[in-house]
Amino acid sequence: MMEEQQYGGDQIQIYEGLDAVRKRPGMYIGTTCSKGLHHLVYEIVDNSVDEALAGFCDKISVIINNDNSITVTDNGRGVPVDINHKTGKPGIEVVYTMLHAGGKFGGGGYKISGGLHGVGASVVNALSEWMEVCVKRDGHIYLQKYEKGKVCFPLKTIGDCDSKDTGTKVTFLPDKEIFQETQDFEFDTLKHRLREIAFLTKGLKIALIDNREGINKERVFHYEGGIKEFVAYLNKSKEPLYNQIIYCEGTKDGVEVEVAFQHNDGFNEVIDSFVNNIKTPDGGTHLTGFRNALTKTFNDYARKNKILKESETALSGEDIREGLAAIVSVKIEDPQFNAQTKEKFGNTIARSAVDSIVSEQLEIFFEQNPSVAKAICEKSILAQRARDAARKARDLTRRKTALENTALPGKLADCSDKNPENCEIYIVEGDSAGGSAKTARSRATQAILPLRGKILNVEKARLDKILGNAEIKAMITAFGTGIHEDFDIKKLRYNKIIIMTDADVDGAHIATLLLTFFYRFMPELIKQGHVYLATPPLYKIEKNKKVWYAYSDEELKDIMNQIGRDQNNKVQRYKGLGEMDADQLWETTMDPEKRILKRVNMDDDDLSEVDITFSTLMGDKVEPRREFIEANAKYVKNLDI
Repeated sequence: MMEEQQYGGDQIQIYEGLDAVRKRPGMYIGTTCSKGLHHLVYEIVDNSVDEALAGFCDKISVIINNDNSITVTDNGRGVPVDINHKTGKPGIEVVYTMLHAGGKFGGGGYKISGGLHGVGASVVNALSEWMEVCVKRDGHIYLQKYEKGKVCFPLKTIGDCDSKDTGTKVTFLPDKEIFQETQDFEFDTLKHRLREIAFLTKGLKIALIDNREGINKERVFHYEGGIKEFVAYLNKSKEPLYNQIIYCEGTKDGVEVEVAFQHNDGFNEVIDSFVNNIKTPDGGTHLTGFRNALTKTFNDYARKNKILKESETALSGEDIREGLAAIVSVKIEDPQFNAQTKEKFGNTIARSAVDSIVSEQLEIFFEQNPSVAKAICEKSILAQRARDAARKARDLTRRKTALENTALPGKLADCSDKNPENCEIYIVEGDSAGGSAKTARSRATQAILPLRGKILNVEKARLDKILGNAEIKAMITAFGTGIHEDFDIKKLRYNKIIIMTDADVDGAHIATLLLTFFYRFMPELIKQGHVYLATPPLYKIEKNKKVWYAYSDEELKDIMNQIGRDQNNKVQRYKGLGEMDADQLWETTMDPEKRILKRVNMDDDDLSEVDITFSTLMGDKVEPRREFIEANAKYVKNLDI
């Protein structure tokens, strides 16, 4: 019998000040892993951006210091330092040490702001080992320091400056007690977000500087064209369907609306939405308004101009958005989000504001640019026909599956365990490697699906062609989830989907083709951590009947240094998985106790960058791919062994 636990007034815990933030950091920044770590930077930067939105700041710098602390500097008005009469403390101390305090609660400090509803600065302070805030204001320079959210000393004046020289400098070091997984900032992660902010704020110049030893990198972002340049960036590796970038802006019911978009000759849509410069990965009412406006306006135009006959089915939103790159940005005084980390926007008034402004201005644009309107409508009609063909193919497949019991592909060597949590499937390049893998595998939990040659490049094909590809159909059937609107993660038959290809250029190409398919048609597999890359060895080393395996050139060099270099050494460079017998393949690549698996990760915040990467690598345009290869060739190492 369980011992009765007492629950009374003494069991209720009360946390003063910022102690609650340190006790439950996930409630405020979502997570304490790498994403949460970088979120700290965004919160401080957002405060500087609010100054830019208010018209008082045009320069921001973000510096990664050698000790992995962060310094954010702006030339805004400077955080207030005068005494707040409600608390008896300087404004700067109120902002950085008290939750729900700041200039973003209707007090006249900011009409439009991002930030964590005035909570961000104090949360970052609470989760930092230490923080220093230096303010230039009213001809003086002020300083205050904090440790884990606590004030180290009263605000003090440390010098004088020109009365026109104003701004705020915040330096903080994340607390390793909170961020135990990592305290290292990633330059590229910060770069992507700061680039977005610069696109969204016309004229704002943002510098990112990495002063860590051995790195020393700098990037400056400054876009006078605003979100029009953002759309051009999204389409940089694609061929635009028309030259203009369609741009709509206006204010209605207190909502400032800015939308830019352009179609390309591809088949995938990329729409990024923002509220007060804060990204909303799950969209919201502003995105719904934009989609409604597109669907309604294009259908009206197509009917009116006889591009679409009255007897024909209306174009769906999905048809119209095929190959669309768009930015939807709204600014509103009191934004409502579904969570503290602002992933979905909820103000209903924004839906009608975006819908109305985009519809009205799009109609005018069509009248002035009929060739562009016609090109989009014709592309949408082709998308509609392809989607109809794909639906018929799916319906036929469903009917066959319902009538036949042999739904799984014949070349699949399935596992005997029927609990998906215990099961994994290897997608193997070639019949030869597939044969070795079938012999090597653990039959209870490991399934093998060999692929013949390279699968279709889905970046260059519509859905009807994709569903007609035998290798893709085999994967869809084996996984059990369906794709696109039919996708259901609950029906996944394997907890791990492992791509196992040769460790050469062709193998990398096949892996990239597979990842492109997963990203475009089954993205939840990646988001929920089900997709992995196997790591076969590059070398087999033999000496005096002993065997070593090296998975990289660096590891080979280390092994050779350890065992000594002489004529008894035999080094074999594996050209493909088929060169290994079943025992070797099991020992090096498939044994769960010894193998190396790399999980494929994808963050919702980085989807536009992921999209650009896939379209660069797998799209039609050659020049962006060449630039990508040239930029990354320096990471390829050739070591003398």
